Amino acid sequence: MRSHNVPVPGASPLRPVSDLEVARRCVSGDRNAQREFFQRERHRVHAILYRIVGSNSDMEDLVQDAFIQIFRSMASFRGEASLATWLDRVAVRTAYSYLTKRRNEAVRLTVVPEPVSTEPGADQRLITREATRRLYAALDKLPAPQRVAFTLHVVDGRTLKDVALAMSATVAATKVRVWRAWKAVHGAARRDPLIAELLGTDKGE
Repeated sequence: MRSHNVPVPGASPLRPVSDLEVARRCVSGDRNAQREFFQRERHRVHAILYRIVGSNSDMEDLVQDAFIQIFRSMASFRGEASLATWLDRVAVRTAYSYLTKRRNEAVRLTVVPEPVSTEPGADQRLITREATRRLYAALDKLPAPQRVAFTLHVVDGRTLKDVALAMSATVAATKVRVWRAWKAVHGAARRDPLIAELLGTDKGE
């Protein structure tokens, strides 16, 4: 008698669910699929928003807004790019919209106080947090396209090509945005040694 655990010769191996199938299930209103998709991709969307916006009191609302847009527009996903790339674009648009609306306001970063610690490296972590806070305060002064391009390329470490795809822009335009952002950030680094140290520059030189 053949064991059910023994693979049948010539049988096709189980294939992962395709991006289009995932999108189809979510668009059809499959609550389980939507819930699983949210749990699977929440970290990715949160990470993009966090890199662009910083540690912000509106972060959870932004994540929710991003997924509302994701589920509303998922029917338009045709598979020309990967689902991950498509998600990045929606998250970037969400962050871009947020920054644009707040352009005339000061975007307040929420710095969560760390408990006093005697562990090795605790002081350095506090310095890094403060340096990061100051960097994002400098980024608040940039136009949204420059900030998005800079944070995705420099902070998140994505290639210019990947950033261009996420922003639905050309590589040339993305390169210009990053360069202009670097110019402004270098100016801030020359005035603030903490930012210079965080970015690994010699006071922006």
